[in-house]
This record gives sequence, C-alpha cells and structure tokens, in this order.
Amino acid sequence: MRFLLQVIINGVAIWLTTLIVGGITMTSFGDEWWQIGLSYGIVGLIFAIINGIIRPIIKIVAFPLYILTLGLISLIVNGLLLLLTAWLSSLFGFGLEVEGFWWGVLGALVIAIINWFIGLFARPKRHVS
Repeated sequence: MRFLLQVIINGVAIWLTTLIVGGITMTSFGDEWWQIGLSYGIVGLIFAIINGIIRPIIKIVAFPLYILTLGLISLIVNGLLLLLTAWLSSLFGFGLEVEGFWWGVLGALVIAIINWFIGLFARPKRHVS
C-alpha cells in the first residue's frame, strides 16, 4: 500500500513538474485523459523503482562525496536519476523528456519539494509508543 501511494505521489509530482519546469515535458501514449494519467502513473512507477533500488546503492558508493560536499552531491544524483527515468520511459515509446542535465537537476529539485509537500498530507502517520 505504501509503495502504491509513493507511485501516485510521484506521478502527481512529475505532472506538476512538467507544468512548472520548462525543460521537462511528457509524451503520453494517447490523447484521452485516462491515457495521459496512466502515462504519468507508469513514469511515476519507473521513478519509484529507480529511487528504491539504484539510489541506495549510489548513496553507499558515493558516501565520501556526500560528506565532502555536505550533501550537495544529492542534487546531481537526483538529476541523474531523473535522466535515467526519462531514458527508461522513452524505451516504451512514451514518457518523460528532459532537455538537458541542468533541467534534470532543476526538475529533480522541484519533484523533491512537491513530494515532500504532498507527503505531509498523504502519507500515513507513524505512531510512536
């Protein structure tokens, strides 16, 4: 349930990012509203899988860089993960299109902020006992 919620939040965040950031666009596999929504959902799924599998590996391998740059390298890593998401989704004939590396970094920053904001309201609260 939690992973499905993360996929939906990612889809909404990617949709809002395509509206805010000029260098990031989305190509859906149809013109109907449900096809567009499904396209954002699939890209959100790809992004969630990449963030769940590849991001922890990068954090472990690049741990000294995270310390050296006081965590600022995470902006670069997030941009690269967004570019990887765009590349993987384009293999299906639709998906995210990022015009360049710095657009990817900006888009990843916007997605992170939107995910954080939506997560304040949408994620279930943990009870500490």
